[in-house]
Amino acid sequence: MQPIQSRPLWAGRTLALIGIVFVAFNLRTAVASLSPILHQLEAEIPLNPAVVGFLGMLPPLCYAVFGILTPMVAKRIGLEAALITSLVALAIGLLGRGVAGSALWLVAASALTFAAIGVGNVLLPPLVKRYFPDRIGLMTTIYVMAMSVSTFAPPLVAVPVADAAGWRVSLGEWALLAAISIVPWVVLLAHPKRRSRAALPEEADRGQLRHALRSSLAWSLAIVFAVSGFNAYAAFAWLPTILHDIAGSSPAEAGVLLSLYAAMGLPAGLLVPVIAVRYGRVRLLIAVAVAAFVAGYLGLLLVPTWATWLWVALAGLGPLLFPLALVLINLRTRTHSGAVALSGFVQSVGYLIVAIGPLAVGILHDATGGWGWPLVFLLASAVPAAIAGLVVARPRYFEDERVS
Repeated sequence: MQPIQSRPLWAGRTLALIGIVFVAFNLRTAVASLSPILHQLEAEIPLNPAVVGFLGMLPPLCYAVFGILTPMVAKRIGLEAALITSLVALAIGLLGRGVAGSALWLVAASALTFAAIGVGNVLLPPLVKRYFPDRIGLMTTIYVMAMSVSTFAPPLVAVPVADAAGWRVSLGEWALLAAISIVPWVVLLAHPKRRSRAALPEEADRGQLRHALRSSLAWSLAIVFAVSGFNAYAAFAWLPTILHDIAGSSPAEAGVLLSLYAAMGLPAGLLVPVIAVRYGRVRLLIAVAVAAFVAGYLGLLLVPTWATWLWVALAGLGPLLFPLALVLINLRTRTHSGAVALSGFVQSVGYLIVAIGPLAVGILHDATGGWGWPLVFLLASAVPAAIAGLVVARPRYFEDERVS
């Protein structure tokens, strides 16, 4: 096998680079753009806490389901065609959210939106592998940073746009970005020099997936992954409302604080892989995440009006478990096939658990009439993260458990 020759980043693949970055910018906008303007939306479309919780659980639920289905679709129609289809669906779903006339319509449009994003989540890595085999690390960093921007930018602009033009424009404006993102991929698909063979999404070996069901490492890593997403998606669904009710934050202030929460993922995404890979300080990272969850939620419970930004920032630091879990998938496997199997198990099981978070918080709030028990519930999620963290911090390998 000949080594892959490195070439300039832009050489003959400018459209692919632009297309990948645009797709990455679309992968989190829908998640973070709804909750800051929820009060304005509810003035026109009443939503009970269970519906808001269900909207919050839709993203991880769709990611889990379409993470399984996407490789099969991509093998039938190709990477670019699958991506274009998902971007068309995304644009329709985002526009549909903006013109929703009822709660049912809003839920249906959101389901289409997050299903499309679930496809994009799976297709981005193989697209990087196909067009940038010599720059996988750099391109992964670029699109992860774009995803981070797409997480903390929407809460910053959601309320100002809604105040100026209405909540429908605030929600539906992201459809324009999705539509623009289609252009480079249509051009690439029609290009006469396009290569016929694509690096398709890989499916895990069924034997290794069965092994994952009995693996303490796999389940522990799934728990670490799930606790991170559990808290993050609960925050995306409910944090602005929580801050409005317990800290007296205005909608604009709550949107900025949600953006701060999301922005904590940017330094975490840059530093956590380095600390875990180069220095092996996995136990330290687990401890920092657990301590951040505990301090952030205790602050919101006990003194919500004092240094609210600090408690939000600490709660937002806890999900550093997400990049840590992704790094550990590679650090705790010996083989490529083992990494594929462990990744598929961790993300599928993890996202199914994550989906419970927003709904459970909504149901608890509805049942108790306040935010005390929901915050205690989120605080308690640090306990399984700490226990599972002790397991994944031990330097052992997924494949070795089969013969132990």
